[in-house]
Amino acid sequence: MKQLLTAVALLLVQVSISIAQDNAPRLKHFNLENHLAIQGYDPVAYFKQREAVKGRKEFAVSHQGVLYYFSSAANKEEFKKNPSHYEPQYGGWCAYAMGSKGEKVSIDPKTFKITNDRLYLFYNKFFNNTLTEWNKNEPGLKNKADVHWASINK
Repeated sequence: MKQLLTAVALLLVQVSISIAQDNAPRLKHFNLENHLAIQGYDPVAYFKQREAVKGRKEFAVSHQGVLYYFSSAANKEEFKKNPSHYEPQYGGWCAYAMGSKGEKVSIDPKTFKITNDRLYLFYNKFFNNTLTEWNKNEPGLKNKADVHWASINK
């Protein structure tokens, strides 16, 4: 019995290490504060309500090491059905900065755009709303951002 418990414990440690290693690149490159994405805003609300809505700790879900808050139990359950659909593009970094310079720049979670059923977030501080610039050349900037993000995640 003791050998069985030891074997099970070792297996659990190996699985935990494997999961942590698999999530390490995500955690390294995502825009997170203490593993929390989108500064605590509800990713599903962007799609369902078309607005930025602050999530609540009691409706939290961890997906591949990234923590998301939701404004309701319904949004939490919706996210769990298809997490990759609701996650922000470019790890939650500013889409414009990713496209124009390949840089990870913080965002204002209230400045967003949904295009082709994907969530893009933008920097918007000090009289500099990058969503305005993104809209001037969205296809070109998106293509560049996709390339930059792929190279960051190698």
